[in-house]
Amino acid sequence: MKELGVKLTELLAISLGIGRFHYKNLFEEGCSIMRCNYYPCCQQPNLVLGTGPHCDPTSITILHQDHVGGLDVFSDNKWQTVQPHPHALVVNIGDTFTALSNGRYKSCLHRAVVNKFKERRSMAFFLCPKEDKVVRPPEEIVLKDGTNKYPDFTWSHLLEFTQKHYRADEATLPNFTNWLLSSKP
Repeated sequence: MKELGVKLTELLAISLGIGRFHYKNLFEEGCSIMRCNYYPCCQQPNLVLGTGPHCDPTSITILHQDHVGGLDVFSDNKWQTVQPHPHALVVNIGDTFTALSNGRYKSCLHRAVVNKFKERRSMAFFLCPKEDKVVRPPEEIVLKDGTNKYPDFTWSHLLEFTQKHYRADEATLPNFTNWLLSSKP
């Protein structure tokens, strides 16, 4: 999964007009995360969320859904269901890659919903940079954009923020940015 994630960063780099291997050094030695999710069925699914609306703080999420499904993404000002396909993976951009692309790629706001009749399982792989590597967009992008939209940070700082100070939601990156800037001397 990590190899696939790094290949995805190569494609994203190409789409941004920068060197294909620009992000490789960030992720080669990173400690990525694999999580297995289980959502039991619920008789009143409209009253419960498996996971509330959030953007992943990581770089890229690669998700495999079972046949039940339950992933919703917020697009065109409404929640839309991502239908599961047995031989497909869902790829989401996370907050870290939003910063790495200087905001050109946006974090995917999503949630997990439960099913009234069937339990649901999914597997999520979260591609993370090495904890001590500095997260910053390529200079070429910053020069074209005229500004760096996010302060430089390390993955360990963002991870600490989401683990100790702030539960990930749709405003994690802006709140992290404010926290980071207010904590600098």
